[in-house]
Amino acid sequence: MEALLLNYGVEWLNLLVRWLHVITGIAWIGASFYFVWLDNTIRPPRPGSDLEKAGVSGELWAVHGGGFYNPQKYLVAPKQLPQDLHWFKWEAYSTWLSGFALLVIVYYFNASAMMIDRSVADLAPWQAVAVGLGTLVIGWTVYDLLCRSPLGSREGLLGIVMFLLIVLAAYILSTLLSGRAAYLHVGAMIGTIMVGNVLMLIIPGQRKMVEAMKAGRAPDPVHGLRGKQRSVHNNYFTLPVLFIMISNHYAMTYNHRYNWLVLAVIMAAGVLIRHFFNLRHKGRIAWGYPAAGTALLFGLAVAIAPRPPMQAPQAGPAAAAAKVDAAALQPVIAQRCATCHADRPTQPGFASAPAGVMLHTPDLVRQHAQRVYQQTVQLKAMPLGNLTGMTDEERALVARWFEAGAR
Repeated sequence: MEALLLNYGVEWLNLLVRWLHVITGIAWIGASFYFVWLDNTIRPPRPGSDLEKAGVSGELWAVHGGGFYNPQKYLVAPKQLPQDLHWFKWEAYSTWLSGFALLVIVYYFNASAMMIDRSVADLAPWQAVAVGLGTLVIGWTVYDLLCRSPLGSREGLLGIVMFLLIVLAAYILSTLLSGRAAYLHVGAMIGTIMVGNVLMLIIPGQRKMVEAMKAGRAPDPVHGLRGKQRSVHNNYFTLPVLFIMISNHYAMTYNHRYNWLVLAVIMAAGVLIRHFFNLRHKGRIAWGYPAAGTALLFGLAVAIAPRPPMQAPQAGPAAAAAKVDAAALQPVIAQRCATCHADRPTQPGFASAPAGVMLHTPDLVRQHAQRVYQQTVQLKAMPLGNLTGMTDEERALVARWFEAGAR
C-alpha cells in the first residue's frame, strides 16, 4: 500500500512539474520569438529626427489587443536610466529548473526503467545518471569556449560546428542510454546551453551596462553585441528542443537503429524552418529553406517507414497455428507487458498504465492489437528498455498472432 501511494504521489508531482515546465517554456519561447522578430522588424528613424538624436536605432508601430504600441530600440542605451526596467530572465530560469526537476523525477529516480537499455549498454543506474549529468556540463562548457574562441566571430562556421557537435553527442548518448533517454538528454543539453547564455552572459552583460549608467559612464556596446549573439543562438535552438520535448511519444524516431541520425535530420529541418522566419521578418522571402526542411522530413518519413505486415492466411494449417499462438500469447503479455499496462501496475515506478493502454485481459489485448504489434515488433520500443526481458521468440509470437488477424 505504501508503494502504491508513493507511486501515486510521484505521478502527481510529475503532472504538476510537467505542467509548470510547459507554462514557463511557452513564456520563454514566446519572449525569444518576439524579441528576435522585433530586432528583425524595427526600422531606423528618419535621418536628423528626434529619435535618431536620442540614440534610437529602430522603432516599430504595432496594434494588438485593441491598443497601439510603439517599441523602440536604442543603439546602445538611453541617455538616462529608466526608473522601471523589466528584466527577461525568470522565464528562462523557471523553464530550466522545472525541466531539470522533471528529468530527475521521470528519469533519474527510475533510471533502471527509463534510461537503461541492456541491449545498448549494461550500465548501473548511477552510471546512467552520471552520463546524463555529464552531458549537461560538458555541452555548456564546449559551447561557451567555442563562442569565446576566434570561431565565435564567424557565425556560419560556428553554427555548423555546433550542429556537428550536437549530432556527435546524440551518437555517443545513443550508444550508452536507451533511445528515449538519449533524445531527452540531447534536449536537456541544448536547454542548458540556452539558459547558460541567459545566466552567464546575457544578464551579466545587461547588469554591467546598467551599472555603468548608474555611475555616469557610457555603457560598453560589446555587452549588447554578445547578448544579441547568444539570444539569436537560443532562437535557432528552439525548434529542435521543442521536438525533443515531445519525442518520447514517437518511438519510431528514438527507437530506430540510427536514432541519432534521425534526430540530426529533424533538428536540421527545424533550423532551416526557423531561418526562413527570421529572414522573412527582415523582409526577405527565401522559400528554399522551408522547402529543404520539408523535404528532409518527408525523406526521413519514407526512410524509416515500417514494413507492412504479411497478408493474413485464410485457412489451413497456418490458421490452426495462429489459434495456438493466440492461446500462448496471453501469458507473454501478462509477464512482459501487463506489469505496467494494467489497471493496477505491479512494476515499481508506475502508478498507472502508460498512455492509458491496459493489456491485462484478452479483450483489451485484442482492442490494442495494432499498438501492441507496432510497439513490440515493428519498433521494439516496448517493453521500455526491455525491462521485463521480452525475447525475440516472444516478439515473433506477437507478430504471428497479429498477422493472422489478431484473433
